[in-house]
Amino acid sequence: MQVIRLPDGTLRVPHSVLTEPAGDEPGEGRIIADAYIEIGPDDPDYDRLLGQSLTEEELEERRRRWRDEDAELLRRFEEWKAGRPEE
Repeated sequence: MQVIRLPDGTLRVPHSVLTEPAGDEPGEGRIIADAYIEIGPDDPDYDRLLGQSLTEEELEERRRRWRDEDAELLRRFEEWKAGRPEE
């Protein structure tokens, strides 16, 4: 998950939550979640996180590049695999 810089300057920051089981059985009722929280310039971590943040447009461009590069990598792997003898 990535820190997202919103147009108004607010940062959307990844936040993970892990709750322990309410019952006696280990693993029972356990919740693990990834979500975002929003912070503003008054937050003590704002300046540190601002430097690693991306706009939503930059994040989408990064995802598009990953998909494009993954497609090229997959094509090269398939070519390599096709040239190998069947096992």
